[in-house]
Amino acid sequence: VSDKPTASGTGFFITGDGYLVSNFHVVKGAAKVQLRTSAGLIPAKVVRTDAANDIALLKAEGKFLSLPIAVSKNVEQGNSVFTLGFPNVGLQGFAPKLAKVEIASLSGAADDARYFQISVPLQPGNSGGALIDEYGNVIGIVSAKLDASTALAMSGSLPENVNYAVKSSLLLSFLESVPDVDAKLKAPNTADEQFEDVVKSAQDAAVLVLVY
Repeated sequence: VSDKPTASGTGFFITGDGYLVSNFHVVKGAAKVQLRTSAGLIPAKVVRTDAANDIALLKAEGKFLSLPIAVSKNVEQGNSVFTLGFPNVGLQGFAPKLAKVEIASLSGAADDARYFQISVPLQPGNSGGALIDEYGNVIGIVSAKLDASTALAMSGSLPENVNYAVKSSLLLSFLESVPDVDAKLKAPNTADEQFEDVVKSAQDAAVLVLVY
């Protein structure tokens, strides 16, 4: 195994004992996975994946701050959401970057109902990050951008800020098949909090995923 990561992405803890979620395409084919946390680099193992919906469940040892997951069916077009991730760490550094946006559409490319379209500028490395509502609940996983070459071929122009997130309802269904995790999920937040506090909670739960 090389000591240089071959890929990186973002993940977020969903239980206090170290279960976290990222995209399948981030960890696909990984010989080794490490997480960059405030305590340094720690190993993680891939527990289960759903390639069709681009979801991966990983596990690290330790105690972590985690995020609650809310059902995505209550999300409406125009809702304010944000994402925290680790884009282009080689260029932009290791601090998590915030992007605040609206839900642009309740379906993805070709009206795929599994996805939200979000008008957020994303870079490589944002994949696997949580899409979070104003209460601090995960409502999706940032997963893909509209393929520029495909869009250029079909429409004659390059897409700007057209990105997609897998809806949290798919994530919750996936987690139901892992009882150990399902039983430990936090109840969704319903109380209004200061945006800065919501962001702080998201930062505490977000990790850089390094794949070797």
